[in-house]
Amino acid sequence: MNAQDQPKFVPATDRPSPEVDAAEETVIRRFRSETDPRLEWEEVRGRHQGGRFVRMARSTTATRPRDADVVVATESAIRPEGGLGLAWYRIWHVLVGPPIPTSRAIHERLGNVQALAVLSSDALSSVAYGPEEVFLQLMAAGAAALSWGLWVGLAIAALMAIVGLSYRQTIRGYPSGGGSYIVARANLGTLPGLTAAASLLVDYVLTVAVSVAAGIAAVTSAFPSLLDDRVALCLVCIVVITVGNLRGIRDSGAIFAAPTYLFIGTFYLLIGVGIVKFALAGGHVQPLPHPPVAAVEGLTLFLILRAFASGCSAMTGMEAISNGVPAFKPPEWKHARFTLIVMTSILVTMFLGTMFLAIAYHAVPRPDGSETMVSMIARGLVGTGPLYYLLQAATALILVLAANTSYADFPRLASLLARDGFLPHQFSYRGDRLAFNTGILALSVLSAILVIAYQGVTDALIPLYAIGVFVSFTLSQAGMVRHWYVERGQGWRTSQAINAVGALATGVVAVVTAAAKFSEGAWIVVVLIPFLIVNFLMIHRHYAAVAEQLRIDEAADSLADQESTLTAVLVPMAGVNKATLRTLNYALSLGAPVTVLHVADTLEDGEAFQSVLRKVWPSARVVVIESPFRTLLGPLLSYIDSVRTREPDRTLTVVIPEFLVARWWEYPLHNQTALRLKAALLFRRGIVVVSVPYHLR
Repeated sequence: MNAQDQPKFVPATDRPSPEVDAAEETVIRRFRSETDPRLEWEEVRGRHQGGRFVRMARSTTATRPRDADVVVATESAIRPEGGLGLAWYRIWHVLVGPPIPTSRAIHERLGNVQALAVLSSDALSSVAYGPEEVFLQLMAAGAAALSWGLWVGLAIAALMAIVGLSYRQTIRGYPSGGGSYIVARANLGTLPGLTAAASLLVDYVLTVAVSVAAGIAAVTSAFPSLLDDRVALCLVCIVVITVGNLRGIRDSGAIFAAPTYLFIGTFYLLIGVGIVKFALAGGHVQPLPHPPVAAVEGLTLFLILRAFASGCSAMTGMEAISNGVPAFKPPEWKHARFTLIVMTSILVTMFLGTMFLAIAYHAVPRPDGSETMVSMIARGLVGTGPLYYLLQAATALILVLAANTSYADFPRLASLLARDGFLPHQFSYRGDRLAFNTGILALSVLSAILVIAYQGVTDALIPLYAIGVFVSFTLSQAGMVRHWYVERGQGWRTSQAINAVGALATGVVAVVTAAAKFSEGAWIVVVLIPFLIVNFLMIHRHYAAVAEQLRIDEAADSLADQESTLTAVLVPMAGVNKATLRTLNYALSLGAPVTVLHVADTLEDGEAFQSVLRKVWPSARVVVIESPFRTLLGPLLSYIDSVRTREPDRTLTVVIPEFLVARWWEYPLHNQTALRLKAALLFRRGIVVVSVPYHLR
């Protein structure tokens, strides 16, 4: 309904008169005539004397007409009538909120402030553990090797800037959304596209597991007594984030925005305090207390590359904004490019600031994971007062909520794969809150399994991390190089050069990361990506085969002038009662020969059934199937198969009587023979199954 069609209050008068009443009636009649006459309107008296207005009544019907051939389902159509279904419906919508119609989809999109929180939390939060991973690797060469952390950090920061600029070009080239899968498949082919998709799906699952585990590590650093409960705490966090995302992307953005900005503010405050103290001390600050660091290997190029690869885990999530362009408010691409630049700037400055503090104050990570490096720096700079606990709380929240980036992108990527036939079609279904529920729940289950398998230890999960994202980075940027070459629009050479540098840099990092972490567990990801690709192709082959078999051949599948393919109607009956007689009447109305089938333990039982049936239907054709072993389904199915075999080119209809009890708890009191028979016949070719229900009071 347009803005001009919205119901308007009719002005009231303090002293009504017949003339005023007539004027009001005229306004109401004109208003009703100008709006859709099929909508339901109600007239309401105001609290003041003479006050009257009209409003659209809340629909209590399941549908309302739109025009002669179209009806629109209302919210009443999806609300169960009663029982457990209605109870679950109410509980579900208390958790996730009321249903949202498709027409409201554009209003559920994100502004820049919310988008930065939803799509950047993964990348921004990684500064809480990325620098620590660099120093954990360098520690193997002794305390002197830690000074190399600054150079490794500068290299990673430069790579962040390159990737940020590269994805900015991707958004320009694909203003409606240019995720790695879309770009790689469109420009490089199906196999590279599926490789990018598989890499990202694996990375998104790992992002949830790593982020939640790192967030709980921040909690256990402040409260060591909770260390033994970290797996349970991780699972609770996954459940909370899942519920938040089932509410829809706009609601999740509103919920998770405050922790993101709290983290940014407190982290910049920590960096500022550290820099000021360092400057006031003339660069001679008291080193943080740490255990002695013993060298167990030499400082080699491979060790530095390994540290670089581990630190690159801080770059995961940088592709989220490019993947999530459709989630922005119009104009989507402008908001996405602006948010990407803001995110990249914050990420680079926070990462370099953390690396500087670690080197300046000689922060050495604890290999046992009992305390994070950020916690050690904060404790040394601001003590253990309120600011320390605020920082730890903000860090824990942002790390846990960094998983929200995966919850924004995993379901969307899965829906694209499902749309193209590479994942089950259920992944493309949007729930009543406009969220991809199947993808959200699948991500939650997979990440929970990973957390349990690795006992919520961040260091154990990190070796699996970042490989997938750099593979997708490389394929996406390589695809953009070809895209600009084909398009050749204004400034295409500059854009192509930027994407080429990005592809080269991320490709080198992908190879280095895979080689450096292969023996530490990264081989799992290297094997898993091809396994997923094979599954994608098998699913696609299945859907292609189904589509081919369902494709209409106009010459053979025309509905006009065809002979009826109905050969016979079979009605299985256990006894003669109201339900079976109603079924028999329906079967006779089909206009084909009807045969009643009865399975009896003995011939005498079968003859007794025949005599009872012929009292109500003297001309009945009854086939008694004697079952000496007292089984029902086997003999019945065997006879139906024999009838089908005699005339394989014609259709056989089986009409099944079924009575339905009034209460859910009464179902276990019956053997559900009709349900089992329907399930068995469903997979037999050339057989149509019709169920005739009889509802008991």
